[in-house]
Amino acid sequence: MLESEGPGGAEVVVLHLADELRSRGHHVVPVIFTRATDPGWLEQACATRGFTPERVGIRGTVDINCLRAIVALLRRRQVTAVHSHEFGMAIYGTAACRLLRLPHVITMHGNMWMTNAFRRRAALRWAFRNSAATAVSEDTRRHLIRALGIPDSRIRTVLNGVPELVGNRQALRHELGMADDVVLVTAVGNLIERKGHAFLIRALALVAARVPNADWHLAIAGEGVERPHLEALARDSGIADRVHLLGHRRDIADVLAASSVFVMPSLWEGLPLAVLEAMFAGTAVIASGISGIPEAITDGVTGLLVKPGEVEPLADALQSLIVDGVRRKRIGEAARTRAREQFSVGTMTAQYEALYRSER
Repeated sequence: MLESEGPGGAEVVVLHLADELRSRGHHVVPVIFTRATDPGWLEQACATRGFTPERVGIRGTVDINCLRAIVALLRRRQVTAVHSHEFGMAIYGTAACRLLRLPHVITMHGNMWMTNAFRRRAALRWAFRNSAATAVSEDTRRHLIRALGIPDSRIRTVLNGVPELVGNRQALRHELGMADDVVLVTAVGNLIERKGHAFLIRALALVAARVPNADWHLAIAGEGVERPHLEALARDSGIADRVHLLGHRRDIADVLAASSVFVMPSLWEGLPLAVLEAMFAGTAVIASGISGIPEAITDGVTGLLVKPGEVEPLADALQSLIVDGVRRKRIGEAARTRAREQFSVGTMTAQYEALYRSER
């Protein structure tokens, strides 16, 4: 169950988890809570994969009719365990599962605003006392323990996992008219301020001034309100001809396969799937050393970590990898090895599967 249509990290985790659970013989019912009238990204993605998603309308902060609808659909679909993602569904899911005496697992994906208000903290404490609570990173887990004042044992960490996809290295490069030896820097994420794309463009403008002969381009996959600002920033920085805003893409595997360097310059995150996907692709990663990212990236070994919101350190890291192909390759290979060991969908799903059984 998830109160969001995406596309975003939590929504993609739900899809990967549903696919893997089905492959293990379980019957999966995606439940999407929405205020919209038309099917959104997640509902369409579930249907495309052959699932039969349920839609529940929700109005206001507390909606008794919504709770009744949840209880009714869980009975109708003969559900035997419930997995709720993020704050809203953690509360409604807990209430429904208490009424039906069903096992309930909660996953929090790292939205730190969820504990800003007293009423939210109180509601989460209640939900965590009556469910198996998980976080997608140790950083998110520690934040919840501090913010809610709960015992360490009340919440555990289940690291996100992603499938290892094989992309076409030449597809995006051909689309952009780019030779194979050009260094392609990529980023994936919604074009919103907290993703830090403006810092990335400013940092690359510094690299262009420092190393004018370096042959590189930047491609950002994603869409959002920051697009006009990013386009203007690229023009004002004199690098507009090297910056490509790709919009929403369905071929992220191809984007990552084409990449020389992947950058996640966010101001805050949970454990971002895009970083894990880039690691599986064997791409050298530069990322902000925040939240759950250092749990995946060891600085100087499986990637480079920089301070969020600072242009100079990001420019230094970019320059070091743009000009040193041997180092790029070494870091990318180490990242892929780490991803295969710790961040597979199978590893993630096995841990959740054990929780469903243990809560019965």
